[in-house]
Amino acid sequence: MLGLPNLLSLLRIALIPFLVYCLADTGPVSSLLAAGIFFIASLTDYFDGYLARRQGHLTLLGTFLDPLADKLIVMAALVMLAAGDRFPRVPAWMVIIIIGREIAVTGLRSMAAGEGLVLPAEQLGKYKTVFQMCALHGLLIHYQYGYIDFHLAGMYFLWIALALGVWSGIDYHTKVARYLMAKQHSDTASFSEQSHHINV
Repeated sequence: MLGLPNLLSLLRIALIPFLVYCLADTGPVSSLLAAGIFFIASLTDYFDGYLARRQGHLTLLGTFLDPLADKLIVMAALVMLAAGDRFPRVPAWMVIIIIGREIAVTGLRSMAAGEGLVLPAEQLGKYKTVFQMCALHGLLIHYQYGYIDFHLAGMYFLWIALALGVWSGIDYHTKVARYLMAKQHSDTASFSEQSHHINV
């Protein structure tokens, strides 16, 4: 049985085609609809984690689906914002760095897990996520309403998210590198000690 938290993650994935469809139209109504869809997805992200912890129902499927759904919908939004017909666009190089960082950290987590090292979400990564969500909501709305230029506000938040993302990505890689170097040194010392005993 999938359970409600996993169903919410699947719902987040199912919302991606609707988000892409709305972003294919550059009008203000479609932009608001896209922002609404992304907001619903953000709520499911919060509630699936909350329910999983509250029910004590943390599953292997859930630990795979939750971050996968997050990354897919964020990547879909960023790619459409960079490649769409609306102007001004999100710079493609920023999207490449953000997506590249996510792929690199995901691969790093998998490699670290294979070495017995669990990388929990760092505070920097959490801040990055908050600023990134705020940025994407503003960028999806895109247009100016009242005194608020949502595209401009979204770009400010995206710059902060980019800086935090790169910083936290470097921090993750540094920690794993130190762990692997320490482990290698420990294994080498252990091997040398065993060889010494054999020679003796």
